[in-house]
Amino acid sequence: MTDDALHSREIAEQSRAASWQGSSFLRELFLGRLREDLLPATQNASERQEFRAFYVELQRFLREEVDPAVLDETGEYPERMLDGLRALGAFGLKIDKRYGGLGFNHREYVEVMQLLGSYCGNTTALLSAHQSIGVPLTVELFGSPSLKDKYLPRCAAGAISAFALTEPAVGSDPARLATVARKTDDGEHFILDGKKLWCTNGTLAEIIIVMARDPETQRINCFVVEMDWPGVNVERRCHFMGLRALANGVITFDQVRIPRENLVGKEGDGLRIALATLNTGRLSLPAATTGAAKTALEVCRKWSQARKQWGGPIGQHEAVAQQLAHMASTTYAMDTLAKTLGALADSTDRDIRLEAAAAKEWNTTRGWELTDTALQIRGGRGYETEASLAARGEPPIGIERMLRDSRINRIFEGSSEIMHLFIAREAVDKHLEVAGPLIDPKLPTSAKLRHLPKVIAFYALWYPMQWLPGLLTWARYRSLGVLGGHMRFAERASRRLARAIFHGMLVFGPKLEKKQAFLFRAVDAALELFALTASVQRGAREVRTFPAGTRLAGTFALAASQRVDEKLHALWSNDDVEQYALARSLLRGDFIELEQGSMGVPHAVYDFEPETMDRYLAERKDESRDVEREIAPPGHLRTH
Repeated sequence: MTDDALHSREIAEQSRAASWQGSSFLRELFLGRLREDLLPATQNASERQEFRAFYVELQRFLREEVDPAVLDETGEYPERMLDGLRALGAFGLKIDKRYGGLGFNHREYVEVMQLLGSYCGNTTALLSAHQSIGVPLTVELFGSPSLKDKYLPRCAAGAISAFALTEPAVGSDPARLATVARKTDDGEHFILDGKKLWCTNGTLAEIIIVMARDPETQRINCFVVEMDWPGVNVERRCHFMGLRALANGVITFDQVRIPRENLVGKEGDGLRIALATLNTGRLSLPAATTGAAKTALEVCRKWSQARKQWGGPIGQHEAVAQQLAHMASTTYAMDTLAKTLGALADSTDRDIRLEAAAAKEWNTTRGWELTDTALQIRGGRGYETEASLAARGEPPIGIERMLRDSRINRIFEGSSEIMHLFIAREAVDKHLEVAGPLIDPKLPTSAKLRHLPKVIAFYALWYPMQWLPGLLTWARYRSLGVLGGHMRFAERASRRLARAIFHGMLVFGPKLEKKQAFLFRAVDAALELFALTASVQRGAREVRTFPAGTRLAGTFALAASQRVDEKLHALWSNDDVEQYALARSLLRGDFIELEQGSMGVPHAVYDFEPETMDRYLAERKDESRDVEREIAPPGHLRTH
């Protein structure tokens, strides 16, 4: 590894939670133990009168005051809408009542996010970013009593907040953070300088969470920053493929004085705080994508009954029926994972870091796929905009808007690739705890030899257990009836997965962390087993209250089992080496001929070092035209 790579890994390792704060279903699964008892026994919707009254009022407000198509068209949140959300208390859903919030639990929060996601992606993003990664959750979890007293009442009353971590040169590699906060000589303030990119809610926010590096210690600190402080500037609002009303912007900090009391947590704890906040903050996206999937399912069910082709409704043709069945069973699993995560978050004896990342990754990926399927089933009407449909006298169903809005969910709050890497790191945590010293280049041979007996003792017991058949499996899952077979498969597959990860460590050694295709398949298999187990449990539990759920759970489990088998088989039977070699050749320019015959793309700067980017942007600013509005003349290739 290069020095930069080693430094980045060390920063990431220092920032992750060093110990587990409770039990975890997925952590046990990666060790070959299917602990379905670690999943919640119930996921029932909240029946609290106070919550149900809010829920009904929110439904009314959305129907009467929020038009998703208008938000998409204008790209703005109307002030009347924001004031209405404030009056409802929607900016303080989980904030404790003593600070003026509604005090909802996580299961209730999941219900709200699912409702919002079923209706309007822009409104969901506004409220989610404020409460899942903004000031309320961060300060509630890690802020001092004075910070809580100062900021939580403001947030509950509707002071919009945001989260600032990403920079032009930094995405998920915090070791390269360029924004710095230097302590003053008297230690009473920090002086903040830098630039943040893609700060959701940043152009509307009153207060934001900012991550900045201490140039003396090189550790990252977390601050609450007021947007009206001198030196804080919104440089530009960003615009995107979807979520067109998203108040997302570029924010710069120039000699901003931050009082020491606005430091969240201890010095150097910034990145750990950000990661820990996301564990609970990731409740939003699994729930919101489930809501969107439910809307897509309803649209496709009704359309497939009404649309006639070749002598009957299109839903009766097998090609469409297969798609509908997949949509229904997958939506059931998404709904199950979202509610499971909410119930787990309300448990005090669970560590949900893996489950939160898994639900976020699995649901956002399935949500994108289902929305794409809905567009396909709707055909040309799915691709047509709401305004165009309405102008022709047809129901303005905005599937194309939903598709555009949903794509970002695989990037928000950690891209799919980062989620896979995060889960993979935690998947091997126990193995690194036991055998890590043997591959630590910093330890002398004598220390490794002293550690060897501990390694042998663990694996001499653990490894044979991964080959033993589940002798009591049949009796254990007999109570599940027709669903028992799926749980027996999951138990066998968990041991296959654990063996595969261990074998990967033996074969690849320290290079395993670079074998991302291998790790991603292992993670994908685990995510499918998570969804399968939770869905089967729910189907069996609700056999009387929701009998149709048994069929949905069974259909989903069968498809998930096939995907698990495929992923586990592909761990050792693949073309990863050939694909990687081809990509390296492409980067060398060996296939440049493939790009001939196209119009080409404007030249751009791809050196994202801060100095280079600042110089490039300064040169562009000197030009006498607005780049954002510039239109190239016909037939002329614009160059930058």
